[in-house]
Amino acid sequence: MAFLELQGIAKSYGSGAAKTDVLKDINLSIEEGEFVAIVGFSGSGKTTLISAMAGLIKPDAGRIVMKGKDIDGPAPERGVVFQNYSLMPWLSVAGNIGLAVDVLFKDETKAQRRARVEKYVDMVGLGHAITRKPAELSGGMRQRVAVARALAMEPEVLLLDEPLSALDALTRANLQDEIEEIWSRDKKTVVLITNDVDEAILLADRIIPLNPGPGATFGPEFKVAIPRPRDRAAMNHDAAFKALRRDVTQYLMSVGVDRGSEAEDDLILPNVVPIDLHTKLPQVARDAAQPRMPHDERYCDFAKISKVYPTPKGPLTVVEGFDLRMKRGEFISIIGHSGCGKSTVLSMAAGLNPISEGGIILDGREVSDAGPDRGVVFQAPSLFPWLTALENVALGVDKVYPHATQPEREAIVRYYLSRVGLSAAADKPACELSNGMKQRVGIARAFALSPKLLLLDEPFGMLDSLTRWELQEVLMEVWTRTQVTAICVTHDVDEAILLADRVIMMTNGPNARVGKIMDVDLPRPRSRKQLLEHPKYYEYRAELLDFLEEYEHGHQGKSGSPTTEEAA
Repeated sequence: MAFLELQGIAKSYGSGAAKTDVLKDINLSIEEGEFVAIVGFSGSGKTTLISAMAGLIKPDAGRIVMKGKDIDGPAPERGVVFQNYSLMPWLSVAGNIGLAVDVLFKDETKAQRRARVEKYVDMVGLGHAITRKPAELSGGMRQRVAVARALAMEPEVLLLDEPLSALDALTRANLQDEIEEIWSRDKKTVVLITNDVDEAILLADRIIPLNPGPGATFGPEFKVAIPRPRDRAAMNHDAAFKALRRDVTQYLMSVGVDRGSEAEDDLILPNVVPIDLHTKLPQVARDAAQPRMPHDERYCDFAKISKVYPTPKGPLTVVEGFDLRMKRGEFISIIGHSGCGKSTVLSMAAGLNPISEGGIILDGREVSDAGPDRGVVFQAPSLFPWLTALENVALGVDKVYPHATQPEREAIVRYYLSRVGLSAAADKPACELSNGMKQRVGIARAFALSPKLLLLDEPFGMLDSLTRWELQEVLMEVWTRTQVTAICVTHDVDEAILLADRVIMMTNGPNARVGKIMDVDLPRPRSRKQLLEHPKYYEYRAELLDFLEEYEHGHQGKSGSPTTEEAA
């Protein structure tokens, strides 16, 4: 008999014409001590599934059985960790965990309960912060509290609903290692919901895709036959890991990628030129911009730029001497740990953040403030919710093409909306669009300005894996047509390689700088499928992972800054 079993589970919400089938005919058997990862994407019913397993909602059909007994409500034998921490803001770390301990172990003495709390606080590495309140903790530390609280209940099954998806890459990796260590020590039965294929392979015994709804069902399971403990850097050289990663990724893309672009190739982009609002280049900038190479080879020049902020303790140098030259039409990725100044560099290039030292020369002119020659796509798309997708894009187009006719300007807007797969949604208000659709609008808006430099600040960081993969393909398709010079800030190793001609690796801050530059010699146009099959891909991936691991614990590493010639 299975330890935990789902038999024909179905769940719907609403009624009549408004009824939505979320889950349909879900069957799963889990053995005691097994670690199962369910890989699903936004809207596929993941949280509904985990809530049913926790006993928080009742399925419309089917049974959930644990140790031979039907689950008909929540119980401490099933500990749950959701994506949102749900901590009491007025209680300390110990107080938040103690809430659960005091209820479940009320027969123990106060000293015993305190010892239990301290045990699990130490287990997740928060002994130094046991008296702090949630407002004093980082996102990763708050999630550690949630994990410790679930573990302190000593559940027989641990249910994890995307507990790490909102965290930065380094914090996420650290918590993955802690979850693996806790599981290896206690051998609890674990069900992990995730949208990260690498996370699933690193942690699980089995990976089971939850196909997108309505009426979501399980896809074929993938067994993870990679010996434990699994080292993420070593796995990058493991043939079994590469094959499994390819198979899972290709399956997930096959069931979801058809939601991508429906670009209409019969739309024609009007032959109109945007205005140029730049002022004349100052003499000092003209002197600095004297090319030692052809202009197109030094199209965008970051000349030892630094950013210094005043603080009560004195000046804080966030970025120091960032030095880089870009060719016209080149695509650069900037990668590094959180806080290394990636977004600071991008905001200075956008003219949104004053440069403390050095300068940026774009197409022979100094960057001194924001301008329409630089299109920016942020992590959050910043749309006006009451305007339609078309109207949101038109706001910029009307300013940049004042001499074009109204039909020409509308044709520009519709062309780029079609390129990102939003022709059918052009007249929908932004408030009715999904997060992925909103980000498509942001991408269309940036390209529609015909910028000299496209700046992307973790543009897909808030999206699930499948939507991120789709939009990366959309971005590549539109970029291939425009060949706009572009910089993308990312913490995603695979995204950095997929998009870029060169990857700029930044050291940790403060005093962050260019630590290493990697040329990406992969043919274009690129797709994720081609990337996974290219022999050089895992070499590039290993180089980036090694660099990030070198700087993982905040030290300045061994790489040092490249010379000006290397940066060029």
